[in-house]
Amino acid sequence: MKLSKFCDETLISFALKSKTKDDVIEELVDLVSSSNMVKDRDQLLADIREREELVTTGVGYGVAFPHAKTKAVKGIVIAHGRSEEGIDFDAMDHKPVNLFFLIAAPEDAIGAHLNVMARLSYLMKSEENRQKLMQAGSPGDVLALIDNVE
Repeated sequence: MKLSKFCDETLISFALKSKTKDDVIEELVDLVSSSNMVKDRDQLLADIREREELVTTGVGYGVAFPHAKTKAVKGIVIAHGRSEEGIDFDAMDHKPVNLFFLIAAPEDAIGAHLNVMARLSYLMKSEENRQKLMQAGSPGDVLALIDNVE
């Protein structure tokens, strides 16, 4: 499965402006809402926030995966954002988060949703891959990297 089929160059931001957890979630939702997969931006934002209240999606190592299964999308969609200075995202390791993957999936996409999450998690376990994402100069670099997950 090529993860780039759920993301395109317009859904990647190398300069997130947000300084807080709530603001970065909203900024990522705004970014992903440019996709024709998103039917209802406000519903998506509410569902991502609701999921985040259960337990942080800041997994550590400067990475977060805010996500939701939601009626607000027609298919799986991924947005990627990067913050050079890092954002306090209540990460499990209590460190700032620099790399974000917002994942939205339809409520009935259980298997595919978990597969996308697992592949991105595997990718982000590697310090080398995290560095490549921090240094990526173009959206194409990001898409090539996320498609390289075995």
